[in-house]
Amino acid sequence: MNGIFVDSCVLLDLFTDDPNWAEWSENILEKYSQTNTLYINSIVYTEISIGFNNIEEVENAISELGIKVLEIPREALFLTGKVYLKYRKNKGTKNSPLPDFFIGAHVAVSKFHLITRDSSKYKTYFPQIKLIHPEH
Repeated sequence: MNGIFVDSCVLLDLFTDDPNWAEWSENILEKYSQTNTLYINSIVYTEISIGFNNIEEVENAISELGIKVLEIPREALFLTGKVYLKYRKNKGTKNSPLPDFFIGAHVAVSKFHLITRDSSKYKTYFPQIKLIHPEH
């Protein structure tokens, strides 16, 4: 499947009009939506839904951006468990919650590129992922 997965932080930048990141996030989504399908999964959907009053608002917001919601493949669910176990064995803290691992595993299994601002954990635990992120 060819496409670009969008991390929740990028969408939240737009929806909250983040003063530091909204412009970058808007520009990067505009750029990649021209030639790719943009995707999220139920984890990202849940994370971004917090700022909306009802499901119709969430649906309208992602629809306007042309984003499709995918189910998480079982291979990704399995990989999530394995990578999270490795993280915990490495004395990982709760600073990187389990949802981040669901996202990374889904992107890795589906061979998507990932638009994110939070690249460090993905680089560490999912080095095979192609990241689209701000240059720091």
